Formats: sequence, structure tokens, C-alpha cells
Amino acid sequence: MAATDIARQVGEGCRTVPLAGHVGFDSLPDQLVNKSVTQGFCFNILCVGETGLGKSTLMDTLFNTKFEGEPATHTQPGVQLRSNTYDLQESNVGLKLTIVSTVGFGDQINKEDSYKPIVEFIDAQFEAYLQEELKIRRVLHAYHDSRIHVCLYFIAPTGHSLKSLDLVTMKKLDSKVNIIPIIAKSDAISKSELTKFKIKITSELVSNGVQIYQFPTDDESVAEINGTMNAHLPFAVIGSTEELKIGNKMMKARQYPWGTVQVENEAHCDFVKLREMLIRVNMEDLREQTHSRHYELYRRCKLEEMGFKDTDPDSKPFSLQETYEAKRNEFLGELQKKEEEMRQMFVQRVKEKEAELKEAEKELHEKFDRLKKLHQDEKKKLEDKKKSLDDEVNAFKQRKTAAELLQSQGSQAGGSQTLKRDKEKKNFF
Repeated sequence: MAATDIARQVGEGCRTVPLAGHVGFDSLPDQLVNKSVTQGFCFNILCVGETGLGKSTLMDTLFNTKFEGEPATHTQPGVQLRSNTYDLQESNVGLKLTIVSTVGFGDQINKEDSYKPIVEFIDAQFEAYLQEELKIRRVLHAYHDSRIHVCLYFIAPTGHSLKSLDLVTMKKLDSKVNIIPIIAKSDAISKSELTKFKIKITSELVSNGVQIYQFPTDDESVAEINGTMNAHLPFAVIGSTEELKIGNKMMKARQYPWGTVQVENEAHCDFVKLREMLIRVNMEDLREQTHSRHYELYRRCKLEEMGFKDTDPDSKPFSLQETYEAKRNEFLGELQKKEEEMRQMFVQRVKEKEAELKEAEKELHEKFDRLKKLHQDEKKKLEDKKKSLDDEVNAFKQRKTAAELLQSQGSQAGGSQTLKRDKEKKNFF
């Protein structure tokens, strides 16, 4: 009997029985809380928006601290993601907070591919978690989960409509991360313009099919407040780390020549609503949605690419072992096929190389024969020329010998005539 059939029978045979007395497993929630507090929590925020919209200031204001960081410039050649992790402690609860900012986003002339580094970064965090999950010896309890839990998308307070860059980027990200759109520096436009701007943004998001994060309403304890806050999206926020004395209290605010804007005054901006929804009410839901929805989608697509399936072609349950065996056999078959193809290709190339070598050898022999014949012809010509020169030398020697002989004979004849004349002269006197 297959393991899936056994599990199905166990599930179908479940019954509810009463207890005769106190057992103690009602303390499980307390045990879970204690364990979670001991281990601590992690929360990862991705801040997407153009340079100068106050992303770093808002993070400082949200967590009531000063995070270290260098101010970004408008001269970046491309979009870079800068990640910083901080350990925060509030009461006895520890939080490992990671803030990822998009440096240089929207600063380029050509913004067509500005979203790609962000998508690649989110996928890289999913891939790292998947690789850790697929290890034989896993240490997920000690693994630093770097998956992005929420994306705060900062919208410039233009008062008109969303930029095409904003729509394209949010459309590419909505299936990978929980998006909460916020209007940055909302004190730059009037209240009436802000209301119209919110309606315009919501309309454009719906018409372009962009799925932003909706605060959950299935839990009765938070259904009312979340339902109300969903109607306030996108939040219009202001950030400030400066504290001014207003009345008898020191409050975070921004001082202008025309007056003071209080960050935590809900009549001035939606900062309190954002903090309430993001940190105090829905932080765990954001973490859960990241794992159960976005990561599961990535994991399913990745495993399907690798050939793993839940059911066979007949829609019957397919175990992981059967999938592995089928994939392994398929891989071995492909490997053998490729090996045979490579062997045949190798044999074919060897034959072609042998033919080329034989052809080259034949050409070398023909060339050698031509050169040998040419050498023999040249040698014969030289021998003939040498013989001709030897004949000329011998003839010259013969002519020289004859000439010397004639010369010696002539000199002897001349000497005898001279003696005869001298003798005649003597006789005369």
C-alpha cells in the first residue's frame, strides 16, 4: 500500500473524542511563544523608489532609530541593491531587520530594464532558501532567511498619475513580493490634490492588473481595522527624525516657514496608519504570505522546471521517489543517447581526419615526386653543362700546348740563324 493511501485513510478515520480531565496540551501556544521569543524574529523590507524620496528617513522614523548609511547620488550607471542588516531589541523580543534599498532607481535616461536587478535579487533570495531546503542536512532553524517580506514602493508626489516606470516595476514584482504603495513626501501637495492623487493611483493599479498587498480580513480580531486601512491605500507619509516642541511635548515633525507638519498626527499624514499596519498588526501575516504564497509559487515553478510533479499523466498521486526514479531514468537515457551520439561523432571525425591525413600524405608524395624529378632534371642539366665546360677546357689546353710548341720551335729557329750571321761576319773580317 502506498504511503499516500495510508495517509488518506488516517485522515478519513479521524474522530473527535472528549477528555476525562486536564491533559496539558493547552499550553502549546505558550510554548510556541516562548520558543519564538527565544529564537527571535527576522523581517526584511525592500524600499523601491527614485533617489531623494526619503526612503532612508522613513525607515529611521518607522523604527525610531538612526540606521547607518551613505546618501545615494543621481550619478549611478545602473540600479544597485544595497542590503543592511540590523539587530533590534524591544522589551524581550529580538528582531533581525534587513533593509534593502534600490540605489540609482529611476536615475537613468533609459529606464526600460530598471526593474530587472530588483527581480533578480528577490529570485536570488528565494533560490538561496530553496537550496538550503533541498539539502540533505538542513539547518533551517539557524538559517538567516533573507527573503523579502514586504516591498514599500515609494511614489513621487506629482499629484497627476503614476509614471510608466512605477507601473511596469510593480507589475513585475506583484507575483514575487507583498507590495504596499506609499506616496512619499506627501506634504508637497495639498489635501485636495492628495485625495485625487490616491484615487488616480488606485484606478491605474486596478486597470493595469497590479496586485498590491491587501491587509487580511479573515481574522476577526483585526478584520475591522484591516478592512478600514485597505480603503486608505496608498498611504501618504512623511518622515522626519527631528523632534520639535509642540505644546508641552517633543514630537517628530518638519518645520516649514508656513507651519509645522507632525509626522504622527493622522490629520497631517498616514504615517501612523503605515506603522500600525506594517509593524504592529500585520508583520507576521507579511512573513506568512511571503512563505506560503510567493515562495511556494517560485518553488513550484522551479521544481516543475526540474521535472518534479505531484501527479502522473493519469492524475494519480506521484511520490517524490517515483518522480526521482523517473527523472533519473530519463536522465540516464538522455545521457546514453548523448554518449552514443558523441561516440558516433567521434568516429565520424576520426574517419574524416584520417581521410584528410591520407589526402595530405598523397599530396606530399606527389609534391615529393615533382621535386625529385625537378632535382634530377636540374642535376642532368648541370652535368651536361659541366661536361661541356670540361670539353672546352680540354680543347683550350690542347690549343695552348700547340701554341707553346710552335712558340718554342720558332724561338729555336731564330737562334740558329743569328749564330750563322755572326759566323759569316767573322769570316769576312
